Amino acid sequence: MRDRGQILLLSTYELGHQPLGLASPLGFLARAGWGAACAALDLSVEPLDPARVRAARFIAVSVPMHTALRLGARVAARVRALNPTCHLAFHGLYAALNAEYLFTLGADAVLAGEIEEPLVRLVAAVAAARDPRCPAPVDGVTLRTDGPPARPHLARQAFAVPERDALPSLDRYARLLGAGAAGDGALAGYVEASRGCLHHCTHCPIPPVYGGRLFVVPPDVVLEDVRRQAAAGAAHVTFGDPDFLNAPTHALRLARALHGELPHLTFDFTAKVEHLLRHRAMLPELRALGCVFVVSAFESTSDLVLAHLAKGHTRADAARALQVVHAAGLALRPTFVAFTPWTTLDDYLDMLAFIDRERLVHHVDPVQYGLRLLVPPGSLLLRAPAMAPFLGPLEPERLAYRWTHPDPVMDALQSAVACAVEEVALAQPGAGGGGRAADELDREAFRRVRALARAARGLPVWPLASQTLPRHPSRVPRLTEPWFC
Repeated sequence: MRDRGQILLLSTYELGHQPLGLASPLGFLARAGWGAACAALDLSVEPLDPARVRAARFIAVSVPMHTALRLGARVAARVRALNPTCHLAFHGLYAALNAEYLFTLGADAVLAGEIEEPLVRLVAAVAAARDPRCPAPVDGVTLRTDGPPARPHLARQAFAVPERDALPSLDRYARLLGAGAAGDGALAGYVEASRGCLHHCTHCPIPPVYGGRLFVVPPDVVLEDVRRQAAAGAAHVTFGDPDFLNAPTHALRLARALHGELPHLTFDFTAKVEHLLRHRAMLPELRALGCVFVVSAFESTSDLVLAHLAKGHTRADAARALQVVHAAGLALRPTFVAFTPWTTLDDYLDMLAFIDRERLVHHVDPVQYGLRLLVPPGSLLLRAPAMAPFLGPLEPERLAYRWTHPDPVMDALQSAVACAVEEVALAQPGAGGGGRAADELDREAFRRVRALARAARGLPVWPLASQTLPRHPSRVPRLTEPWFC
């Protein structure tokens, strides 16, 4: 299995980024001597090539998120129709949680956690097997013959530098907007300084796989990956760690080294509210080192909902985090789980009022207003007594358990909000390009959502408190790809 194309790696979606879910395994495979046999396709920007699928003996699909796996399920059907005899593997957070369903779709293996070294071992086992669908057992890999549940591989790896030469160029992916004339439209790269998470938020897909474990990627590996992306045209990079400040000393050292070597490069990162408060003293320096915005999972403005999600912060904490981030000269882009079984209509109206009052209309991606709590197989919520009254059956094709809100008005509102946001986006196809169109999309989406919520309560629609704000809406930094799962 050393001929070109015998190993085919596929990605379906990584939030508009050049997929690390391809680049990292390619780096490990190249180091192990399999590089000449590898091909890769990112199906978010290029079509599935039937000839490559037919030629492959081993195919692996990266599915790090829910949307990616929904798309990956369709890919599995096409792969099996084109190549019934290849070994088909899935890897990523949502592969682990949905192993049973993937096996019904024709998957032969599922890998979770720190997957690259097990993937290399699996490639070798498939190459040695008479039947590629029936290799010898491999440490760190759950085979179809083993059955679910998938066993995450949580041993430390000797990281390889991601290999990106076989991937589509960075100009096919997300760009930075709102960072001033020098940075507007800049190509955006993507790296991870750490994997896993120390926390156990009940709605998050990471704790069921990593169980509170954190793996730090060596600085030399991260820096070399950034160097290569910068050489390919990136002027901005996203640190895609679940929480960049899980390892604050590591994060700050990386930012300093990055700025010292590539002072023109800007970056963004994700961090929990509690970490933004705990490490507030770091924020001005991170701004000076090139950070332009921070993503943080506010999730809700209801303390009851936050407690059920085990977020580790309160509504008051979120307001304080806004203050300290903005005081450091950074933009904060909150994300929300807008609809949960515990979210009342008053809670939802309060969330919108908070966004309006805090002048966040242009900081929140409109898709956030309609996001509904996802309960995948393995979710910590399945053990929560507070979730039990609302929980329905597992719907494998949706990759989640059904749940019903105790107030039918809320389920109807969620559906209406999701449709309204989609209609606004489709009516303004140029909005993803940023500038005035993106600002108008933000305002129009918020107006429609607030009107739907107030109508559900029988309230009149008053003007927005932030009608004349923000002062420079087109300067709120963001990427062209909105954040969602």
